[in-house]
Amino acid sequence: MSDRIASYEGVLDAARQIAPAAVRTPLIESPALNERMGGRVLLKAETLQVAGAFKFRGAYNRISRLTPAELASGVVAFSSGNHAQGVAAAAKMMGTRAVIVMPADSPAIKVEGVRAFGGEVRLYDRWTESREEIGAAVARERGSVLVPPFDDPYVIEGQGTTALELLDQAGTPIDQLLCCCSGGGLMAGINLVLEAQSPQTQSWAVEPENYDDTVRSLAAGERTGHPSGPPSICDALQTPMPGVLTFPINRRVLSGALTISDHEAADAVAYAFRTLKLVVEPGGAAALAAVLAGKIETRGRTTAVILSGGNIDPALFATIIEGRFQPALKGAAA
Repeated sequence: MSDRIASYEGVLDAARQIAPAAVRTPLIESPALNERMGGRVLLKAETLQVAGAFKFRGAYNRISRLTPAELASGVVAFSSGNHAQGVAAAAKMMGTRAVIVMPADSPAIKVEGVRAFGGEVRLYDRWTESREEIGAAVARERGSVLVPPFDDPYVIEGQGTTALELLDQAGTPIDQLLCCCSGGGLMAGINLVLEAQSPQTQSWAVEPENYDDTVRSLAAGERTGHPSGPPSICDALQTPMPGVLTFPINRRVLSGALTISDHEAADAVAYAFRTLKLVVEPGGAAALAAVLAGKIETRGRTTAVILSGGNIDPALFATIIEGRFQPALKGAAA
């Protein structure tokens, strides 16, 4: 499997593979949002996907292709939460065991979500320990298959099915598409589809301002990380560096990358709830935050926005929608 290269044809195959299990999430258009932005804004609600985020697509595409012997040995994944839940859900559907290596400061709702799907959680310190090393050690110890959060062609292709659905549902040309970006798996899968089906569409990655590794990598022309900084409420987007497999795709297709602040992410979470009646986590609202904050021109254009996940800590959600979010609470997602 490691010799495979993620491709548009692979995304088409992934769509067939995950169809029996994944949700075809709705594409939402709000007159209030269109009026505010001066153009059409189409929202792909991956918050309504199995396990509450797009991650199920890639996880199921990968795990459903394992051999009977591999399924008998179980799977291992490392994630701050959404990939963790996606893997746990897919593993349960396929009748196999899942061990998930998660940061100790992951939102409790995400840890509980993994356990609710029957997954075993191994906590680690994201600041002093390596999740990759721990995951590899657990996989060796148990003879399990490692399911990476983004650097796997089947995972990338599974995530790309989001764009297949979006373009089919839109029924109209898309001028620009904004998507949150962490390791880049969702962005890369989407970009494979845009490159093949809608090359005129501008593609924009969105990151938290203190975790702008894609911005820095595009500027440097190679994968690079970012300086250490305070944690972001966008816990799902705190990856140290773009993926080995994902960055070449994104570098080739992206029009650019944008950054948002924690306050802008919180404003988007509040707007999604108050105006759109949607529950979106801060990282999942990153692309919407960039639109609402005017980081990109939307007037007279059709803009697609990926709402990538809705697994938000209840206490943080209450703080945001009640207007009590303050910079001092940046770590509140823990």
